[in-house]
Amino acid sequence: MILREKPGIVALLFAVRGSVLPRILPRILAVSALAAVVVWLDGNILALPHTNAAPFAVFGVALSLFLGFRNNAAYERWWEGRCLWGQLLADLRALGRDAELFLPQREDRHQLLRLALGFIHLHRINLRKSSDFTQANAWAGEDFSQTPHPPCAVMNRMTTLAAQSAPDGFARKALSERLSSITLAQAGCERIAATPLPYVYSLLVFRTTYLYCLLIPFALLESTGWMTPVFVAIVAYVFFGLAEVTEELSHPFGETVNGLPLDAVCRTAEISLCDHLEQTPPAPMTPQNYILT
Repeated sequence: MILREKPGIVALLFAVRGSVLPRILPRILAVSALAAVVVWLDGNILALPHTNAAPFAVFGVALSLFLGFRNNAAYERWWEGRCLWGQLLADLRALGRDAELFLPQREDRHQLLRLALGFIHLHRINLRKSSDFTQANAWAGEDFSQTPHPPCAVMNRMTTLAAQSAPDGFARKALSERLSSITLAQAGCERIAATPLPYVYSLLVFRTTYLYCLLIPFALLESTGWMTPVFVAIVAYVFFGLAEVTEELSHPFGETVNGLPLDAVCRTAEISLCDHLEQTPPAPMTPQNYILT
């Protein structure tokens, strides 16, 4: 996630970090080069068709509306993911208080909370398809990486511990409800990660975007002449950029610069539970070059 104050006008125009420009620049250059070839052919070799701009205006409006719809759908996925991780953090903080209230044995409380921190790291690893289990194993106290589903394995261990350590039925019920709330947030995140936007949307967006950018030089030949490649580059930046932003936001748990800062949320959970664990909390994570991972 990019975290920075609003830049000045110069920095805003030339900022690259956090922008999709590096990924779409080859495509912009390609369609601009094609537009330059079209202009050269029209002026020196063969008179090409000069189409009316009106159909492209209608086409552009329709494409913009479709890109906007897809962008809204992608942002909803990103925002829902952020809300679910906020709920996870709130539930882990509440679990720390529940453990103080309902688990009389210090060792049982500490083991439950260490397993909870192992769970949130394993959940992050599962969503990001990572293979670094160092932090998760350190907190959980054992290696869950070989289990079929590591986050569920550690959650099952927490359930067993709560059932065995709680002194009465009310305490077991309260702890069970807290663990169920954590599980619901986990399932919501996995639903987002496992269910991408329909492929037909991506296919239609990218096909129509390329088609529009490849044909628009013929609509600009008459009015813009040798400036056609410049205007084609601007149009391509808008449409390719919107398509790429949508693709990035639709995967909120990815390790892109605009993905959710799952490492930072896990660190916040560690800080919140260290008091209950009687440990010195680690320092909060800070953005590096405006990027919080």
